[in-house]
Amino acid sequence: MKLYVDLGKDSYPIYIENGILARAGSYMREVFAGRKIMIISDDHVFPHYGQPLMKQLSAQFECHQLVLPHGEETKSFQTLPSIYAALLEAKITRSDLIVALGGGVIGDLAGFAAASYLRGVKLVQIPTSLLAQVDSSVGGKTAVDLPQGKNLVGAFLQPKLVLIDPLVLDTLHKRFINDGMGEVIKYGCIRDAGLFQMLESHSSFDDLKEDLPAIIGRCVDIKRMVVEHDQFDTGERMLLNFGHTLGHTIEQYYHYGRESHGEAVAIGMYQITKLSEDAGLTAMGTSARIRKLLLTYGLPCECGLPLRDLTGAVAIDKKNLNNKLNVILLHDIGSSYIHPTTLGFFNQQDSYMV
Repeated sequence: MKLYVDLGKDSYPIYIENGILARAGSYMREVFAGRKIMIISDDHVFPHYGQPLMKQLSAQFECHQLVLPHGEETKSFQTLPSIYAALLEAKITRSDLIVALGGGVIGDLAGFAAASYLRGVKLVQIPTSLLAQVDSSVGGKTAVDLPQGKNLVGAFLQPKLVLIDPLVLDTLHKRFINDGMGEVIKYGCIRDAGLFQMLESHSSFDDLKEDLPAIIGRCVDIKRMVVEHDQFDTGERMLLNFGHTLGHTIEQYYHYGRESHGEAVAIGMYQITKLSEDAGLTAMGTSARIRKLLLTYGLPCECGLPLRDLTGAVAIDKKNLNNKLNVILLHDIGSSYIHPTTLGFFNQQDSYMV
């Protein structure tokens, strides 16, 4: 499957196909005429896919590698100097290429390094987690975390190419398959009732695996359409943040050490829909359907925190604009909207537990 993100001079193709990683070099040559490539990966992914990719690309390019520790803690300013040092040592210039081979952390971090090093180096995304394949590798958002919150410093840098090989998920730990399903379910919630119903018709991830390339393709296509309408996240693109306002605060509350991103988003989707149902802003029964689907795919619905403990981090959320907090709500499954409100939305019930 080939999709195309139409952003004028920043347009790029996305390829989704089982086994495509073994032919990565031919696709890169379509978008890159330079000489040097720096592959940035982590110590979980590189042993599986880094060496074969290096060997393949070395037939056409001068290849270098940087392998970072896995985990959200790596996505920080403390990591950036080591990336810049590796790029300088390899004499990477603005005519060269950075390849992000990994999940969302590597994609965001390598992307931010590419956006900031020499004020911009070309980037290719090869996502190896389900979450990165359906969401973070597409759209050009890059970032690092601060102690005060997730993704608070970043830049927009559209990749030149995204290569998605669903077969790499065979080596992904089950927890992070579940993690990615949180984002898949999100797409059904915000834009595609048919996708949501398809997920409801299966009993587990293993049960839907045959349909996985098509499911990934549908999620990416939704994101493609949204990004084309709102490249810089000031309007419609905010719909992609359904569940994230609470999700990010849960991640930050536990210093990114307990819930994964997809797990936190899952909790956020369910809990904010319960709140919006109580406020008469969402059709009754919507949160129950979300809860049932989350449980089917091994995702949590609650974290046991009083809601009031999370509102401090919500106050500095990126969707808090002009003292108005834009939260993403559902009319019903498949139909989402931006609801301008204030922190009061989360403070209506002092005893509310998330």
